Amino acid sequence: MASENFDYVIVGAGTAGCVMAARLSEDPAVRVLLLEAGPPDTNPLISIPLGMGKMHAWHMFDWGYQTDPEPRLANREIEATRGRVLGGSSSVNVMAYTRGHPGDYDRWAANGAPGWSYNDVLPYFRKTERWEGGANEFRGGDGPVGTEYAKTPDPIFPAWIEAGRQAGYPVTDDYNTDRQEGFGRGQFTIRDGRRSSSARAYLRPAKGRKNLVVKTGAMAQKITMNGTRAVGLDYVHERAVHTANAGSEVILCGGAFNSPQLLMLSGIGPAAHLKKMGITPLLDLPVGEQLQDHLGIWITWRRTSPGTFHGKMRADRISLAMLQAYFLGTGPATVVPGGLHAFIKTEPGLPVPDIEFMFHTVPPATRMWFPGIRPAYDDAYAIRPTLLHPKSRGRVLLRSTDPFDPVHIQYDFFSDPDDLPRLREGFKRARAVGEQAAMTPYRAGEISPGAGARTDDEIDTYIRRTAITAHHPSSTCRMGSDETAVLDTSLRVRGAEGLRVVDASAMPDLVGAHINACVFMIAEKAADLVRGNH
Repeated sequence: MASENFDYVIVGAGTAGCVMAARLSEDPAVRVLLLEAGPPDTNPLISIPLGMGKMHAWHMFDWGYQTDPEPRLANREIEATRGRVLGGSSSVNVMAYTRGHPGDYDRWAANGAPGWSYNDVLPYFRKTERWEGGANEFRGGDGPVGTEYAKTPDPIFPAWIEAGRQAGYPVTDDYNTDRQEGFGRGQFTIRDGRRSSSARAYLRPAKGRKNLVVKTGAMAQKITMNGTRAVGLDYVHERAVHTANAGSEVILCGGAFNSPQLLMLSGIGPAAHLKKMGITPLLDLPVGEQLQDHLGIWITWRRTSPGTFHGKMRADRISLAMLQAYFLGTGPATVVPGGLHAFIKTEPGLPVPDIEFMFHTVPPATRMWFPGIRPAYDDAYAIRPTLLHPKSRGRVLLRSTDPFDPVHIQYDFFSDPDDLPRLREGFKRARAVGEQAAMTPYRAGEISPGAGARTDDEIDTYIRRTAITAHHPSSTCRMGSDETAVLDTSLRVRGAEGLRVVDASAMPDLVGAHINACVFMIAEKAADLVRGNH
């Protein structure tokens, strides 16, 4: 068995892992190993913003996870996409950049995570980003991650904002400041016409460093423990088992599904479950518990006439656009067909918004077309009400002791009786916005759910049969100060030495945002914690 020595061994080159590798290797005196199970991020579809459509349709660079049947969602298995490539989910996601409400982080601090209030984390949000508008009190101007307003030219987005006004909701100029609530122009992680993933923004500038080793196609198997101290990691690379010794720390950045799996395979987790799987418990911790995600449903309308994106999907036009985007970083394929987010409160006294509206200008049937060869698709648009702060909690459990065997993912959606009525209310409000006068020039009739979902029972049935997640899993190794916490507030595994978890699994609870921006922030802060600069 081959063995190498490093100071830091980082498992998972996703959003957080690339940040940690880049920041820790800034010190030339330390050696850093970054392991990624997936391939390099060299496919053109990754860098071209519009390439996400094909990646999603073909399930490229994806772990292929499915939940167990969800008993309150018509016993459906819910697709649970996670990126498996350099950059992780930041290389395959929709690139939405939303930070959440300041109250989300103040709630973290008040509930047992001191040091993670909004004032504590804002400097790290600013540190991560290169905002197209330049630096100000809330935004960063010279960070690695390019962020910009949506460039979508479709006039339906101003109409949606006006519909929001007509329905009584506020408008915000920038939902990534202290004014999240309201309808706001979308923001995306795009820079110079290309996806600004963690791999592109952080890892590529650092890969020439002699003290940083990056291995793709490397599957972690087990953390090497000396008593309760993590001293290394066993992993499979090129069909051989290797051992990486960690002189300082092993840092898990595998995400809300894979980090709990590796901890449990290494004897750190719920003792009863580990014993059942034939694993000798080393530390009895609630690893894998508190699983949360954002659940939403689509309301779709037929358009009165094709939108601006429809014409660009003609085969000759989109082919040229993809080439232009790849080689020049310009043109229609650098623009995501989305341009708006709304964060609303269903009750005026709520401290933070509880529902998000996501907007699509394209129908699920969007595809290339060409006159006389393949007919054009019927154009449509949609709004997706999404529950931001579910009370239901799920879990991640081992399926076997084989690291290549995916875990059981059990969200247990709607196990808390408050969640379904709140999402139903979000559904009603979203539909009401879509039926405002401002949308009349675009609205040719509701496609789904249609007339069959008007009563509460009918809406609930539609939700149960069609709801899917927004791919924001979190909190399975949550940090905190009580017995439900796996990590302390420095992201160290409780009861262990030399072992941290830095990814979305560390969130105390789910923020009201697409979590990529939050994970960038967590990793920047974690890098300072590791280096003692905090």
